[in-house]
Amino acid sequence: MSAIGVVSSCSCLRPGVWLLKSGMQKMSSFGLHTAARCAAKDYYEVLVLGGGAGGIAMSARMKRKVGAENVAVVEPSKTHYYQPLWTLVGGGAKQLAASARPMGSVMPKGVEWIKSRVTALDPDKNCVCLENDIKVSYKYLIIALGISLHYEKIKGLPEGFDHPKIGSNYSVHTVEKTWKAIQDFKEGNAIFTFPNTPVKCAGAPQKIMYLSDAYWRKTGKRSKANIMFNTSLGAIFAVKKYADALLEVIKERNIAVNYKRNLVEVRADRQEAVFENLDKPGETETHQYGMLHVTPPMGPPTVLINSPVSDAAGWVDVDKETLQHKKYPNVFGIGDCTNLPTSKTAAAVAAQSGVLDKTISLVMKNQLPAKKYDGYTSCPLVTGYNKVILAEFDYNAQPLETFPIDQSKERVTMYHMKADMMPLLYWNALLK
Repeated sequence: MSAIGVVSSCSCLRPGVWLLKSGMQKMSSFGLHTAARCAAKDYYEVLVLGGGAGGIAMSARMKRKVGAENVAVVEPSKTHYYQPLWTLVGGGAKQLAASARPMGSVMPKGVEWIKSRVTALDPDKNCVCLENDIKVSYKYLIIALGISLHYEKIKGLPEGFDHPKIGSNYSVHTVEKTWKAIQDFKEGNAIFTFPNTPVKCAGAPQKIMYLSDAYWRKTGKRSKANIMFNTSLGAIFAVKKYADALLEVIKERNIAVNYKRNLVEVRADRQEAVFENLDKPGETETHQYGMLHVTPPMGPPTVLINSPVSDAAGWVDVDKETLQHKKYPNVFGIGDCTNLPTSKTAAAVAAQSGVLDKTISLVMKNQLPAKKYDGYTSCPLVTGYNKVILAEFDYNAQPLETFPIDQSKERVTMYHMKADMMPLLYWNALLK
Protein backbone atom coordinates (compact mmCIF):
# COMPACT_ATOMS: atom_id res chain seq x y z
CA MET A 1 0.00 0.00 0.00
CA SER A 2 2.92 2.31 0.29
CA ALA A 3 5.99 2.93 -1.79
CA ILE A 4 7.96 3.86 1.33
CA GLY A 5 7.49 0.61 3.15
CA VAL A 6 4.77 1.62 5.58
CA VAL A 7 1.13 0.72 5.99
CA SER A 8 -1.92 2.37 7.47
CA SER A 9 -2.17 2.76 11.17
CA CYS A 10 -5.25 0.75 12.07
CA SER A 11 -5.57 -3.00 12.28
CA CYS A 12 -8.17 -5.07 10.44
CA LEU A 13 -10.97 -6.91 12.21
CA ARG A 14 -13.88 -8.18 10.16
CA PRO A 15 -11.63 -9.34 7.28
CA GLY A 16 -9.27 -10.71 9.93
CA VAL A 17 -11.80 -13.32 11.02
CA TRP A 18 -11.77 -14.83 7.54
CA LEU A 19 -8.02 -14.39 7.23
CA LEU A 20 -7.40 -16.32 10.44
CA LYS A 21 -9.22 -19.32 9.03
CA SER A 22 -7.97 -19.40 5.47
CA GLY A 23 -4.70 -17.51 5.57
CA MET A 24 -3.04 -19.69 8.18
CA GLN A 25 -3.76 -22.78 6.08
CA LYS A 26 -2.01 -21.25 3.09
CA MET A 27 1.08 -19.97 4.91
CA SER A 28 3.21 -22.93 3.93
CA SER A 29 2.79 -22.31 0.21
CA PHE A 30 4.67 -19.01 0.36
CA GLY A 31 8.40 -18.80 0.88
CA LEU A 32 11.00 -16.06 0.83
CA HIS A 33 11.66 -13.95 -2.22
CA THR A 34 14.90 -12.06 -1.98
CA ALA A 35 15.51 -10.81 -5.50
CA ALA A 36 16.05 -7.05 -5.56
CA ARG A 37 16.81 -5.58 -8.95
CA CYS A 38 15.48 -3.49 -11.77
CA ALA A 39 12.88 -5.00 -14.05
CA ALA A 40 13.96 -8.45 -15.23
CA LYS A 41 11.74 -7.99 -18.26
CA ASP A 42 9.76 -5.14 -19.77
CA TYR A 43 6.26 -6.68 -19.65
CA TYR A 44 4.13 -8.34 -16.98
CA GLU A 45 0.57 -9.48 -17.12
CA VAL A 46 -0.05 -7.86 -13.70
CA LEU A 47 2.09 -4.98 -12.45
CA VAL A 48 1.64 -3.85 -8.86
CA LEU A 49 2.89 -0.44 -7.73
CA GLY A 50 3.73 -0.41 -4.02
CA GLY A 51 4.93 -3.02 -1.54
CA GLY A 52 2.81 -2.13 1.47
CA ALA A 53 -0.23 -4.03 2.72
CA GLY A 54 -2.34 -3.55 -0.41
CA GLY A 55 0.45 -4.22 -2.87
CA ILE A 56 1.71 -7.38 -1.20
CA ALA A 57 -1.78 -8.77 -0.57
CA MET A 58 -2.81 -8.21 -4.19
CA SER A 59 0.43 -9.60 -5.63
CA ALA A 60 -0.16 -12.79 -3.62
CA ARG A 61 -3.70 -13.02 -4.99
CA MET A 62 -2.58 -12.28 -8.56
CA LYS A 63 0.15 -14.92 -8.35
CA ARG A 64 -2.55 -17.53 -7.87
CA LYS A 65 -4.45 -16.24 -10.90
CA VAL A 66 -1.75 -15.77 -13.54
CA GLY A 67 1.39 -17.39 -12.12
CA ALA A 68 4.23 -15.81 -10.18
CA GLU A 69 6.40 -15.25 -13.25
CA ASN A 70 3.68 -12.98 -14.70
CA VAL A 71 3.45 -10.67 -11.66
CA ALA A 72 5.85 -7.91 -10.57
CA VAL A 73 5.86 -5.48 -7.64
CA VAL A 74 7.59 -2.11 -7.91
CA GLU A 75 8.84 -1.10 -4.46
CA PRO A 76 12.11 0.69 -3.54
CA SER A 77 12.08 0.05 0.21
CA LYS A 78 14.14 -2.68 1.82
CA THR A 79 11.88 -2.90 4.87
CA HIS A 80 8.15 -3.53 5.25
CA TYR A 81 6.54 -2.02 8.36
CA TYR A 82 3.38 -2.97 10.19
CA GLN A 83 2.57 0.56 11.26
CA PRO A 84 -0.50 -0.18 13.41
CA LEU A 85 2.03 -1.26 16.03
CA TRP A 86 3.58 2.21 16.13
CA THR A 87 0.84 3.52 18.43
CA LEU A 88 2.04 1.03 21.02
CA VAL A 89 5.71 1.69 20.22
CA GLY A 90 5.16 5.40 20.86
CA GLY A 91 3.43 4.50 24.11
CA GLY A 92 6.24 2.23 25.26
CA ALA A 93 4.20 -1.00 25.06
CA LYS A 94 5.98 -2.53 22.03
CA GLN A 95 9.45 -2.43 20.46
CA LEU A 96 9.97 -0.81 17.06
CA ALA A 97 11.82 -3.88 15.78
CA ALA A 98 8.64 -5.93 16.17
CA SER A 99 6.97 -3.84 13.44
CA ALA A 100 9.60 -4.51 10.77
CA ARG A 101 10.36 -7.33 8.34
CA PRO A 102 12.75 -7.41 5.35
CA MET A 103 10.75 -6.54 2.23
CA GLY A 104 12.01 -9.67 0.52
CA SER A 105 10.49 -11.84 3.23
CA VAL A 106 6.94 -10.61 2.54
CA MET A 107 7.11 -10.83 -1.26
CA PRO A 108 5.20 -13.88 -2.54
CA LYS A 109 7.66 -16.51 -3.71
CA GLY A 110 8.45 -16.23 -7.40
CA VAL A 111 6.89 -12.80 -7.88
CA GLU A 112 9.37 -10.33 -9.37
CA TRP A 113 10.45 -7.55 -7.00
CA ILE A 114 11.48 -4.50 -9.01
CA LYS A 115 13.50 -2.44 -6.55
CA SER A 116 12.88 0.96 -8.06
CA ARG A 117 10.62 4.00 -7.85
CA VAL A 118 7.78 4.89 -10.17
CA THR A 119 8.45 8.22 -11.89
CA ALA A 120 5.43 8.41 -14.22
CA LEU A 121 2.32 6.51 -15.28
CA ASP A 122 1.15 6.29 -18.89
CA PRO A 123 -2.12 4.35 -18.84
CA ASP A 124 -2.87 5.24 -22.47
CA LYS A 125 0.17 3.17 -23.47
CA ASN A 126 -0.22 0.59 -20.66
CA CYS A 127 3.20 1.31 -19.19
CA VAL A 128 4.94 2.98 -16.25
CA CYS A 129 8.29 4.74 -16.12
CA LEU A 130 10.80 3.87 -13.40
CA GLU A 131 14.10 5.39 -12.35
CA ASN A 132 16.97 5.30 -14.84
CA ASP A 133 14.52 5.68 -17.75
CA ILE A 134 13.27 2.12 -17.43
CA LYS A 135 9.81 1.41 -18.85
CA VAL A 136 7.66 -1.55 -17.89
CA SER A 137 4.44 -2.47 -19.69
CA TYR A 138 1.47 -4.36 -18.32
CA LYS A 139 -1.86 -5.88 -19.17
CA TYR A 140 -3.35 -5.03 -15.77
CA LEU A 141 -2.11 -2.40 -13.32
CA ILE A 142 -2.79 -2.27 -9.56
CA ILE A 143 -1.86 1.01 -7.88
CA ALA A 144 -1.12 0.67 -4.16
CA LEU A 145 1.27 3.55 -3.55
CA GLY A 146 -0.03 4.62 -0.14
CA ILE A 147 0.02 8.13 1.26
CA SER A 148 2.86 10.62 1.75
CA LEU A 149 3.79 12.42 4.97
CA HIS A 150 4.54 16.16 4.79
CA TYR A 151 6.16 17.31 8.01
CA GLU A 152 7.83 20.06 5.97
CA LYS A 153 4.47 21.79 5.54
CA ILE A 154 4.66 22.72 9.22
CA LYS A 155 7.15 25.56 9.71
CA GLY A 156 10.00 24.39 11.94
CA LEU A 157 9.71 20.73 10.96
CA PRO A 158 11.17 18.22 10.45
CA GLU A 159 14.27 19.83 11.97
CA GLY A 160 12.32 20.42 15.18
CA PHE A 161 12.51 16.71 15.95
CA ASP A 162 16.18 17.22 16.81
CA HIS A 163 14.95 18.89 19.99
CA PRO A 164 13.51 17.09 23.03
CA LYS A 165 9.84 16.99 24.09
CA ILE A 166 8.51 16.32 20.59
CA GLY A 167 7.64 13.13 18.71
CA SER A 168 5.39 11.61 16.07
CA ASN A 169 4.07 8.07 15.78
CA TYR A 170 3.69 8.39 12.01
CA SER A 171 7.37 8.02 11.08
CA VAL A 172 9.87 5.28 11.79
CA HIS A 173 12.37 8.06 12.50
CA THR A 174 10.28 9.81 15.16
CA VAL A 175 8.06 7.20 16.82
CA GLU A 176 10.64 6.35 19.52
CA LYS A 177 11.01 10.09 20.21
CA THR A 178 7.36 10.04 21.25
CA TRP A 179 8.01 7.50 23.99
CA LYS A 180 11.03 9.46 25.23
CA ALA A 181 8.99 12.68 25.32
CA ILE A 182 6.27 10.93 27.33
CA GLN A 183 8.82 9.53 29.80
CA ASP A 184 10.69 12.83 30.15
CA PHE A 185 7.54 14.94 30.63
CA LYS A 186 7.56 16.93 33.86
CA GLU A 187 4.76 19.50 33.71
CA GLY A 188 2.81 21.89 31.52
CA ASN A 189 0.80 21.48 28.33
CA ALA A 190 0.88 18.10 26.63
CA ILE A 191 -0.42 18.80 23.11
CA PHE A 192 -1.63 16.27 20.53
CA THR A 193 -2.50 17.40 17.00
CA PHE A 194 -4.65 16.43 14.02
CA PRO A 195 -3.86 18.11 10.64
CA ASN A 196 -6.15 19.74 8.11
CA THR A 197 -5.66 16.96 5.52
CA PRO A 198 -6.71 13.34 5.00
CA VAL A 199 -4.74 11.07 7.36
CA LYS A 200 -4.05 7.41 7.95
CA CYS A 201 -6.51 6.21 10.61
CA ALA A 202 -8.37 9.14 12.07
CA GLY A 203 -8.24 7.58 15.53
CA ALA A 204 -4.46 7.27 15.76
CA PRO A 205 -3.73 10.88 16.81
CA GLN A 206 -5.95 10.31 19.86
CA LYS A 207 -4.63 6.89 20.84
CA ILE A 208 -1.23 8.16 21.91
CA MET A 209 -2.94 10.85 23.97
CA TYR A 210 -4.87 8.27 25.97
CA LEU A 211 -1.73 6.18 26.48
CA SER A 212 0.15 9.26 27.68
CA ASP A 213 -2.64 10.01 30.14
CA ALA A 214 -2.48 6.45 31.46
CA TYR A 215 1.32 6.52 31.81
CA TRP A 216 1.33 9.82 33.67
CA ARG A 217 -1.38 8.60 36.03
CA LYS A 218 0.71 5.51 36.73
CA THR A 219 3.86 7.57 37.37
CA GLY A 220 2.19 10.31 39.42
CA LYS A 221 2.64 13.09 36.85
CA ARG A 222 -0.94 13.46 35.63
CA SER A 223 -1.81 16.29 38.03
CA LYS A 224 0.97 18.37 36.45
CA ALA A 225 -0.22 17.78 32.88
CA ASN A 226 -2.73 19.87 30.95
CA ILE A 227 -3.59 17.48 28.11
CA MET A 228 -4.85 19.21 24.96
CA PHE A 229 -6.16 17.69 21.74
CA ASN A 230 -5.96 20.36 19.05
CA THR A 231 -7.76 19.06 15.97
CA SER A 232 -8.54 20.66 12.63
CA LEU A 233 -11.82 18.76 12.59
CA GLY A 234 -15.14 19.83 14.03
CA ALA A 235 -15.83 16.53 15.79
CA ILE A 236 -13.82 14.03 17.81
CA PHE A 237 -14.67 11.12 15.46
CA ALA A 238 -16.76 10.68 12.31
CA VAL A 239 -19.07 7.94 13.65
CA LYS A 240 -21.47 9.23 16.31
CA LYS A 241 -21.64 6.01 18.33
CA TYR A 242 -17.87 6.00 18.88
CA ALA A 243 -17.62 9.78 19.13
CA ASP A 244 -20.05 9.72 22.06
CA ALA A 245 -17.98 7.03 23.76
CA LEU A 246 -14.74 8.94 23.21
CA LEU A 247 -16.23 12.15 24.59
CA GLU A 248 -17.08 10.26 27.76
CA VAL A 249 -13.47 9.08 28.03
CA ILE A 250 -12.25 12.64 27.42
CA LYS A 251 -14.56 14.05 30.09
CA GLU A 252 -13.61 11.38 32.61
CA ARG A 253 -9.90 12.01 32.10
CA ASN A 254 -10.12 15.80 32.09
CA ILE A 255 -8.72 16.30 28.57
CA ALA A 256 -9.23 19.63 26.78
CA VAL A 257 -10.36 19.43 23.13
CA ASN A 258 -9.95 22.44 20.85
CA TYR A 259 -11.70 22.03 17.49
CA LYS A 260 -10.76 23.70 14.19
CA ARG A 261 -7.16 24.23 15.30
CA ASN A 262 -4.46 23.40 12.75
CA LEU A 263 -0.75 23.21 13.65
CA VAL A 264 1.17 25.58 11.35
CA GLU A 265 4.49 26.11 13.16
CA VAL A 266 6.70 24.47 15.78
CA ARG A 267 9.35 26.53 17.56
CA ALA A 268 11.07 23.57 19.11
CA ASP A 269 13.93 25.57 20.65
CA ARG A 270 11.35 27.46 22.72
CA GLN A 271 8.83 24.58 23.07
CA GLU A 272 6.10 26.57 21.34
CA ALA A 273 3.38 25.31 19.01
CA VAL A 274 1.47 27.73 16.78
CA PHE A 275 -2.06 26.91 15.63
CA GLU A 276 -4.31 28.57 13.08
CA ASN A 277 -7.97 28.99 14.01
CA LEU A 278 -9.70 27.54 10.94
CA ASP A 279 -12.92 29.36 11.84
CA LYS A 280 -10.97 32.63 11.63
CA PRO A 281 -8.39 32.16 8.83
CA GLY A 282 -5.13 33.95 9.50
CA GLU A 283 -5.71 34.15 13.24
CA THR A 284 -3.18 32.14 15.25
CA GLU A 285 -2.59 31.18 18.85
CA THR A 286 0.63 30.01 20.48
CA HIS A 287 0.91 27.41 23.22
CA GLN A 288 3.93 26.50 25.32
CA TYR A 289 4.35 22.74 25.58
CA GLY A 290 6.04 20.27 27.89
CA MET A 291 5.34 17.53 25.33
CA LEU A 292 4.11 17.67 21.74
CA HIS A 293 2.90 14.85 19.49
CA VAL A 294 2.62 15.84 15.83
CA THR A 295 0.38 14.18 13.27
CA PRO A 296 1.78 15.49 9.97
CA PRO A 297 -0.17 16.78 6.98
CA MET A 298 -0.54 14.02 4.41
CA GLY A 299 -1.31 13.76 0.73
CA PRO A 300 -1.07 11.57 -2.37
CA PRO A 301 2.38 10.44 -3.54
CA THR A 302 4.03 13.02 -5.79
CA VAL A 303 3.98 10.71 -8.82
CA LEU A 304 0.17 10.65 -8.68
CA ILE A 305 -0.31 14.43 -8.63
CA ASN A 306 -1.46 15.57 -12.09
CA SER A 307 -1.29 11.96 -13.27
CA PRO A 308 -3.81 10.65 -15.85
CA VAL A 309 -4.98 8.08 -13.28
CA SER A 310 -5.73 10.63 -10.55
CA ASP A 311 -8.54 13.02 -9.70
CA ALA A 312 -8.00 16.76 -9.28
CA ALA A 313 -6.66 16.26 -5.74
CA GLY A 314 -4.12 13.62 -6.80
CA TRP A 315 -5.85 10.48 -5.52
CA VAL A 316 -6.30 7.45 -7.81
CA ASP A 317 -9.78 7.83 -9.29
CA VAL A 318 -11.60 4.53 -8.80
CA ASP A 319 -15.17 3.32 -8.57
CA LYS A 320 -16.00 3.17 -4.86
CA GLU A 321 -17.74 -0.21 -5.14
CA THR A 322 -15.48 -2.14 -7.53
CA LEU A 323 -12.08 -0.37 -7.14
CA GLN A 324 -11.76 -0.34 -10.95
CA HIS A 325 -10.47 2.90 -12.45
CA LYS A 326 -13.22 5.14 -13.76
CA LYS A 327 -11.49 5.74 -17.13
CA TYR A 328 -9.02 2.89 -17.64
CA PRO A 329 -10.72 -0.53 -17.22
CA ASN A 330 -7.40 -2.41 -16.83
CA VAL A 331 -6.23 -0.13 -14.00
CA PHE A 332 -7.22 -0.64 -10.34
CA GLY A 333 -6.48 1.05 -7.03
CA ILE A 334 -6.38 -0.07 -3.43
CA GLY A 335 -5.70 1.54 -0.08
CA ASP A 336 -4.54 4.98 0.98
CA CYS A 337 -3.68 6.30 -2.50
CA THR A 338 -7.27 6.06 -3.75
CA ASN A 339 -10.16 8.51 -3.52
CA LEU A 340 -12.45 5.95 -1.86
CA PRO A 341 -14.59 7.92 0.63
CA THR A 342 -13.67 5.86 3.67
CA SER A 343 -10.98 5.96 6.33
CA LYS A 344 -7.48 5.12 5.18
CA THR A 345 -6.63 2.04 7.25
CA ALA A 346 -5.16 -1.44 6.90
CA ALA A 347 -8.61 -2.73 7.82
CA ALA A 348 -9.97 -1.05 4.72
CA VAL A 349 -7.23 -2.68 2.65
CA ALA A 350 -8.14 -6.10 4.01
CA ALA A 351 -11.77 -5.62 2.96
CA GLN A 352 -10.85 -4.00 -0.35
CA SER A 353 -8.45 -6.78 -1.35
CA GLY A 354 -11.24 -9.37 -1.43
CA VAL A 355 -13.46 -7.13 -3.54
CA LEU A 356 -10.64 -6.20 -5.89
CA ASP A 357 -9.71 -9.85 -6.32
CA LYS A 358 -13.25 -10.58 -7.53
CA THR A 359 -13.31 -7.45 -9.70
CA ILE A 360 -10.09 -8.35 -11.53
CA SER A 361 -11.19 -11.96 -11.96
CA LEU A 362 -14.31 -10.85 -13.83
CA VAL A 363 -12.49 -8.20 -15.85
CA MET A 364 -10.00 -10.87 -16.97
CA LYS A 365 -13.00 -12.85 -18.26
CA ASN A 366 -14.40 -9.79 -20.04
CA GLN A 367 -17.27 -9.65 -17.54
CA LEU A 368 -18.61 -6.73 -15.53
CA PRO A 369 -17.53 -6.49 -11.86
CA ALA A 370 -20.25 -7.63 -9.47
CA LYS A 371 -18.74 -7.68 -5.96
CA LYS A 372 -19.32 -4.39 -4.15
CA TYR A 373 -17.16 -2.79 -1.45
CA ASP A 374 -19.34 -1.22 1.25
CA GLY A 375 -16.63 1.06 2.65
CA TYR A 376 -15.89 -1.21 5.61
CA THR A 377 -13.02 -0.04 7.76
CA SER A 378 -11.96 -0.48 11.35
CA CYS A 379 -10.00 1.43 13.94
CA PRO A 380 -9.22 -0.13 17.32
CA LEU A 381 -9.24 3.01 19.47
CA VAL A 382 -6.64 2.38 22.16
CA THR A 383 -7.76 4.22 25.29
CA GLY A 384 -5.24 2.75 27.72
CA TYR A 385 -2.61 0.06 28.17
CA ASN A 386 -5.33 -2.58 28.40
CA LYS A 387 -8.37 -0.89 26.86
CA VAL A 388 -9.72 -0.57 23.32
CA ILE A 389 -12.96 0.72 21.81
CA LEU A 390 -13.35 -1.25 18.59
CA ALA A 391 -14.75 1.06 15.90
CA GLU A 392 -16.00 -0.63 12.71
CA PHE A 393 -18.09 1.23 10.15
CA ASP A 394 -19.03 1.69 6.49
CA TYR A 395 -19.19 4.41 3.82
CA ASN A 396 -22.18 6.00 5.56
CA ALA A 397 -20.37 6.26 8.91
CA GLN A 398 -22.71 3.61 10.29
CA PRO A 399 -21.39 0.93 12.67
CA LEU A 400 -20.65 -2.35 10.89
CA GLU A 401 -19.59 -4.48 13.82
CA THR A 402 -18.14 -7.98 14.00
CA PHE A 403 -19.05 -9.03 17.53
CA PRO A 404 -22.45 -9.40 19.28
CA ILE A 405 -21.49 -6.90 21.99
CA ASP A 406 -21.46 -3.13 22.38
CA GLN A 407 -18.14 -2.30 20.73
CA SER A 408 -18.28 1.31 21.92
CA LYS A 409 -17.32 0.06 25.41
CA GLU A 410 -13.67 -0.07 26.47
CA ARG A 411 -12.62 -3.72 26.61
CA VAL A 412 -9.48 -5.62 27.65
CA THR A 413 -10.22 -8.39 25.12
CA MET A 414 -10.15 -5.91 22.25
CA TYR A 415 -6.83 -4.53 23.46
CA HIS A 416 -5.24 -7.97 23.27
CA MET A 417 -6.74 -8.46 19.81
CA LYS A 418 -5.15 -5.17 18.71
CA ALA A 419 -1.79 -5.71 20.40
CA ASP A 420 -1.26 -9.46 20.02
CA MET A 421 -3.64 -11.12 17.58
CA MET A 422 -3.76 -8.63 14.71
CA PRO A 423 0.00 -8.50 14.10
CA LEU A 424 -0.03 -12.29 13.68
CA LEU A 425 -2.96 -12.09 11.30
CA TYR A 426 -1.24 -9.35 9.33
CA TRP A 427 2.06 -11.15 8.77
CA ASN A 428 0.65 -14.64 8.35
CA ALA A 429 -2.69 -14.09 6.63
CA LEU A 430 -3.39 -10.69 5.02
CA LEU A 431 -0.02 -10.51 3.26
CA LYS A 432 -0.34 -14.12 2.10
